[in-house]
Amino acid sequence: MPKAYVFTRYGGPETEALVDVDRPRPGPGQVLIAVRAAGVNPVDHKLRDGYRRPGDSGERDFPAYFGSEVAGVVEETGPGVEGFAAGDEVFGRPVLGGWSHYALLSVDLIARKPAGVTFTAAATLPVAAATAYDGVRQLGLTPGATVLVTGAGGGVGVAAVQIARAFGLRVVGVAGEAKKDLVESLGAVHVPSGPGWSERARAAAPDGIDGIYDLVGGEVFAEAARLRTGTARLVTAAAPPDQAERLGGSRVARVRDNAVLEAVAELVAGGDLDPLVTAVFPLERAGEALRVVEEGHARGKTVIEVAG
Repeated sequence: MPKAYVFTRYGGPETEALVDVDRPRPGPGQVLIAVRAAGVNPVDHKLRDGYRRPGDSGERDFPAYFGSEVAGVVEETGPGVEGFAAGDEVFGRPVLGGWSHYALLSVDLIARKPAGVTFTAAATLPVAAATAYDGVRQLGLTPGATVLVTGAGGGVGVAAVQIARAFGLRVVGVAGEAKKDLVESLGAVHVPSGPGWSERARAAAPDGIDGIYDLVGGEVFAEAARLRTGTARLVTAAAPPDQAERLGGSRVARVRDNAVLEAVAELVAGGDLDPLVTAVFPLERAGEALRVVEEGHARGKTVIEVAG
């Protein structure tokens, strides 16, 4: 019987379980995929803790699936689906399923996996890489400009640094000292996080900072805002909308469509974006995968692989 890693109520790790589930059936505009890999993101444990995404309404049905980005093989298509068929290798955001043997995806949030991109790499793209892509594009900087990325060593940060470099930008990346080699290997100037980081960032960009992409929030976001000069733009994927507006910035406007998924996949296929998967776990050890991300020790991306 198919299995899924779920949480049975709001709370901590004690609410998590690997359980038997029914095989889903695709509805209109949906495809059913056999999951081969699924990404792990901070939002996974936040949702388990009780966090609600903007626009969420009503009560969550339990058990609730973990996982918001998957890659796999189409098993079945629902009514009205055109352009996808059984056997197609795809990736996207699930409407049901995630860390599971099967998942349902809407054709509006799905893209074909390029032949040169692994399932494991593709499973990191719908949330982390797409968020990075949307934020860098939103800054609207021209080649040669300097962008500051806070949280440059995390899953979104690693992608944002590489995408910015692919767009011809000079990147200053703020991350812990332990991630110095990682950040520099991506082509960014590393600035150690911690007290005094903003002065170090200012020194690393003597000609000024043209845009800031914040992936940390809180006081780090507030301190980053103070680095703005002139027409420099400020975008955050971590601070709440009211704080972003108060400090003269804005939240990342997520596009959430096939075109963005296709764009980030092509960056991977072309060698401009390495998802830097640094930890892989089987579905049976999904809880361990979540702990890596939840405890804040992840370098790059953590992925759950599902046996075919």
